[in-house]
Amino acid sequence: MMEISVFSPLRVTVFVLVIGFAPSALAQDNAVPDTDEAVTEQQTQLSDETMDVLFERLAKAEEREASRIEKEITDRWAKSGSDSADLLLIRGRKALEKREMKKAIAHFSRLIAFKPDFAEGWNARATAHFADRNLGRALADLYEVLRIEPRHFGAMIGLGLIMESLDREDDAHAAFTAAQEVHPNVDGAGDGIERLKKSVEGQPI
Repeated sequence: MMEISVFSPLRVTVFVLVIGFAPSALAQDNAVPDTDEAVTEQQTQLSDETMDVLFERLAKAEEREASRIEKEITDRWAKSGSDSADLLLIRGRKALEKREMKKAIAHFSRLIAFKPDFAEGWNARATAHFADRNLGRALADLYEVLRIEPRHFGAMIGLGLIMESLDREDDAHAAFTAAQEVHPNVDGAGDGIERLKKSVEGQPI
């Protein structure tokens, strides 16, 4: 096990970064309309085929190219197709960055109520719950992320970190391994697998 406390600033920072909330991803809160504007399907939705191609490339890419593909995927995951939903995500992320956890959770909860099939709403709230020291709710939200988007490598890493914090080494190892299978270069997976190698050695994974 790591010697880092479950809710140390470093642990929370790692959790935030690996599931996709890098500070650079926090968009400016420009004048976004309160009502949804008509948007075309081409502008806001990805075909399964397009995402499949990206994930196929991700699985084979070298580190530098993988980083570019990862950013393309996470940028697309962050687009809900609704201006109102996107605004809630932006506001929630800003509150999270300021460590205003209750406010962040409130924004993300409204987002989930408005767009229950938008995986990033659940992903965002999982981060806030983790930072607010509520592992049970963070886990529940991560499971929803993976129900909606089974290839969400960030949620898998987050799941692995929580399981590791709970001393559930087998489950943590499985989550890190699953993330690495989807994204071989994903931050956190290799280190997590290495940390847990001895504890799961000789056990079925």
